[in-house]
Parts: sequence; C-alpha cells; structure tokens
Amino acid sequence: MTDPATLDVTLVDGYVDEPAHFGVPPYVSTYPRYVAGALVDAGVPEERITYHTIDALREDQRRWRDVEEADLFVYVGGMTVPGKYVGGTPAEPDEVRRMAWTATGTTLMGGPVRFGVGEQNEGASDTERRDLDYDFVAKGDVEAAAHDLVANGLEGFGNRMRDVEEVTRWAERGAFVVDDHPNHPDYLIAELETGRGCPYRCSFCTEPLYGDATFRPPETVVAEVEALYERGVRHFRLGRQADILAYGGDGERPNPDALRALYGGIRDVAPALGTLHLDNMNPVTIARWPELSREGIEVIARHNTPGDTAAFGLESADPVVQEENNLNVSAEECFEAVRIVNEAAGWRPGAGDAPAEDGDATRLPKLLPGINLLHGLKGERRETYELNKAFLRRVYDEGLMLRRINIRQVMAFAGTEMSKTGSAIAKEHKKPFKRYKREVREEIDNPMLRRVAPVGTRLRDVHLEYHRDGRTFGRQLGTYPLLVAIPGERDLGTTVDVAVTDHGYRSVTGVPYPLDVNAASMDELTAIPGVGRQRAGNLVVDRPFASVADAAERAGVDLADFATVRTPERAD
Repeated sequence: MTDPATLDVTLVDGYVDEPAHFGVPPYVSTYPRYVAGALVDAGVPEERITYHTIDALREDQRRWRDVEEADLFVYVGGMTVPGKYVGGTPAEPDEVRRMAWTATGTTLMGGPVRFGVGEQNEGASDTERRDLDYDFVAKGDVEAAAHDLVANGLEGFGNRMRDVEEVTRWAERGAFVVDDHPNHPDYLIAELETGRGCPYRCSFCTEPLYGDATFRPPETVVAEVEALYERGVRHFRLGRQADILAYGGDGERPNPDALRALYGGIRDVAPALGTLHLDNMNPVTIARWPELSREGIEVIARHNTPGDTAAFGLESADPVVQEENNLNVSAEECFEAVRIVNEAAGWRPGAGDAPAEDGDATRLPKLLPGINLLHGLKGERRETYELNKAFLRRVYDEGLMLRRINIRQVMAFAGTEMSKTGSAIAKEHKKPFKRYKREVREEIDNPMLRRVAPVGTRLRDVHLEYHRDGRTFGRQLGTYPLLVAIPGERDLGTTVDVAVTDHGYRSVTGVPYPLDVNAASMDELTAIPGVGRQRAGNLVVDRPFASVADAAERAGVDLADFATVRTPERAD
C-alpha cells in the first residue's frame, strides 16, 4: 500500500472554459484548487504537491522534470465553450498526450464532467473525451478521483461526484496552489463555485449534466474566500452557478437572505478585495419572482464592485426557436428582467458607494445585464435575426443599458439534445449570420457602450497586456471587462487608471488618468475629445503650463475631466 505522505504529486492546469466556469488566466478555476485540497485530505503533504500552469511549462522546459519524476501526475483541463484568449493559451491535445508520455509515475486526467477533457481547442468537431494515453481518466469529478486514487494506493477509483462536505474541506485546503500561479497575486481572479446543476433542460446546455441544482452553504464559500484572501488573492468571481438569484433556495425561487449571508460574509473576511463580480443570472427567475429578485439584486449591488455583469441566457428572441429548444424565457420576460436589473443595480457608485442620485458619473454602473444570443439552434430561420435585433433595439430605445451582447454559435455536445442540426444551420446561414452580427455591433453595441461608459468614465487598475499598431491594450479584472486601447507602447504587466475618450463596438480608447499635460505625448493629447493634432501640437510647443486652466485656454477645449499639470515646484 502506497503511503500518501511519501507521494510526490505534480498537478498541471491546462485551463478550462465552461458556460459557468472560467479558468484561462487571469482566471484560476476551482479544478486545480479542489484537486490539491483533495490530495491533502487524502494524506499528501502540501509541500509534496507541485502546481504548474501549461503556460509555465512552455516557458521553462525544466519544469517538465516535475511531470517526469512525480509519483502521481494529474492533468486538469477541457474547453466546452472555447474562445479567443489573451491571458493564456489552453493546452493542445498533443501537449496533453506528451505529458502522459513524459510522466513515469501514475497518470490521471480530468476536467469538465463527461465531455471536453483532452479536446481543448478542437472546437465542436469532436467533443467526446479521449484517454490520450493516461492511466486513468476521471468520468466524474477529477478531485474525487484524485482523492480516491491516493486513498486506494494508486490502484484505481470508482467514478463519482464529490459531495458538499468534501468540497467544503477541499476548497479551503487547496487554496495554497495559487501561490504558484504565474499571475499571483496582482493579476489573478479566483472563480468561486456556489453550486451546480440546473432544474431547466435547455437542449444545448451542459449544466443539467450535473443534475438538479445544489448549493454550498454561504459559510463554506466564505471560508474558501478567506483562505484565498490570506494567500494574497484580492479578486473574486462568483461564476460557477447557473443562476446566482436561485442561490441557497430550491434552485428556482430567489433567496435574498442567502445572498446577504454570502455577499456580506465575503466582505467581512476580505475587506480590501479589489473585485467581487458574478456571472450567470436567469432572467426567467426575475420574470416569475420580480420582487424577490429585485431584493436579491439590490443585495448584490450593495456588496459587489462596479462594472459587474449578470449574463442573461435569452439565447433567442424567436418564439419558434424557444419552443423547439425548450428555452425557458420569452423575449418579453427577458426585457422585463433587463428593466428590473437596470432599476435595482444600474446606479453609479460615488463616495461610500452611494446610489444613483449621489453617484459619480465617471464610474461604471454597479451591475448591468448582459445578453447571450445563441445561433444554430433547432428551428432557426432568417426571421430569427430580425427578431433578435428588434429585441436589442427595444432595450436601447427604452433607455436601458446592457453591459455585453454575446453572439455565438452552438456547439453540439454528447449528452445534450443537440444534433448535427446546429452545424447544418450554421453552414446554411453563414452569410446572413455575419451580416446580422455586424449590424448588431454597429447599430447596438457602439451606442450602448457610449451609454454605459460615456466619455470621461474612469476605469481603475487597467492591466496592460499587449501592444498592437502603436497602442497598448489592457483590461480590468472582472466579468467581461472592457478592452481598453491607450496611445503609445507602455510597459506591459503594469496597471494604470484610464479615462475613456472614444468607443469602438466592444472596446474603448482612453488616456492615462490623470494625464499630465506637461509630459503627455502628442498621441495622448490628440486622443482627448476636441483636441486633435493641431491643438495637441500647440500644447506641446507652449509647455510647460502652470495649471490645467492655462492649458485649456491655449487648446480652446475643456481638459478638466482628463488632465492635470505637474510642475517641478508641485512635484517637490
């Protein structure tokens, strides 16, 4: 019998991306943390567990020795909604197989339940799992498999799902692995699971594969946050659930008291957190229980941080598509849900996080809905595009705000009701889909973004990620953060506050805030609304200025929302 206390374990995070679970940096998913906690619970000492991300392996080939020499090698990964990533690159199947070939000890692979493990970036062509030459593949929860494999002397395990008591222990005990994440501590946001499963059975969705909705008690999530906070994590996302409003209840009816305990508890143990965001909120919950939902949304908005997004799974505004795919919310119900979230949480915080009437117009709203639209579903027709656009135009025309409009095409997964219908529809509608998507970006996204983040809005702690075409691009940490372009090439890996100067379809342009007129580049000055290159040139020629007012008089443009003036005397 293998003694767990003598095992050397290497855990590699190949990243996950699920509808309700982010794991590509800057996010760190629950999977590696819970696996590490399960290993400790089974008797493996923390100091004998080595954690690497796939990007860390790529950057330093010496780390492959940890894969090779481990008594137990565990790989976690799997993409069920693959996308485009900036912070990291998910493991490719060849890399996953190479790890299995490299390891001389026992190997275990796991990830998103029942599908996607090992497929990574291959899209929807083949979503059945492959063994990829691993000794063991977890058919249930990989953390349960890791625990049982160690408990059984590395001889095997029975595929199963872990229970609430286990995840309560494992979530706390596995927090230590974040210390070895390349993004730790400043540019890392920890995914938090409040529960999983869903009572609804939409044809395309993978969440029902976890069963009916079950929830972790508030104190267990709070304890996990406290453990991560003590390890230096300051950014958190309550992303791992189908519907945050249903938290702590029967899976459908809202429970505001549970949300108070959850959010209030997190704020108590993490008083200096930088981000507290969520992801999924079911609009049908708001439609069926509007007053309870409003109360719950108000609780969230009192405790979260600005720029939060509640993703609404409308999927389609076409009643034909709704009927054929068992979608649970109508366009009218979703519109009402959008209105309620705007009223209850669309205020801009000011000093002391005051509500709308005392709010700071330069800050993002506390919480806004996002709309998910899914194409390639059964029953889709040309009219579907017009019905979707009509819904979005109505939201805009009514003066409401959406933080994000996500348009994507369906992936067909084994175990769901989707068939090859989705891919056939996507192929047939390729041209009209592209035209429709472009029209939404031009007619809705751009003016909506101007409403949500008007010129002068200040985005704090924008992390600079890459350069392109003479500009630097970055994002804040959070759920669906805005992409921000800044003139010039600034040092990557740093943070800067930004004032918004212009808008794209899904991104903004800005200048560092406050911008020192006496030191700013021509491109930065030109980006300020109303300045232009001629006035920017005049400012550069006539520098230094004694005050912002002097610079504004020379430019003939109000600079107060963007600029400051630093002189040698003031700097001393």
